[in-house]
Amino acid sequence: MNKEISRPTEIEDDEMRSEYDFAHMLGGVRGKYYQAYRAGHTVKIQRLDGTTTVQYFTLEDGAVMLDPDVRSYFPDSVAVNQALRSLIALIPQKQSKRPKKLPARVMA
Repeated sequence: MNKEISRPTEIEDDEMRSEYDFAHMLGGVRGKYYQAYRAGHTVKIQRLDGTTTVQYFTLEDGAVMLDPDVRSYFPDSVAVNQALRSLIALIPQKQSKRPKKLPARVMA
């Protein structure tokens, strides 16, 4: 049984249609599911043979999500680590908790 693969039609203009006016949309909140997504999410994959695979995704300890504008400058973890190491070199070293001894004044 051969199924014909449907191809998406090309949209000539990339403008938002007038009927999609989000300014007056009730209940729309930016970042509404952000914390829940960061905590972890489940993806169900239904296969053609009728089986379903369930995968649970969560961020590993130490994982950081980059915003898209930042990600364009740092394509992988090697680039991010290199940039952060160069910034670390600019941070002054932590001073010890004990105050340094001041030199004795010379009285003339």
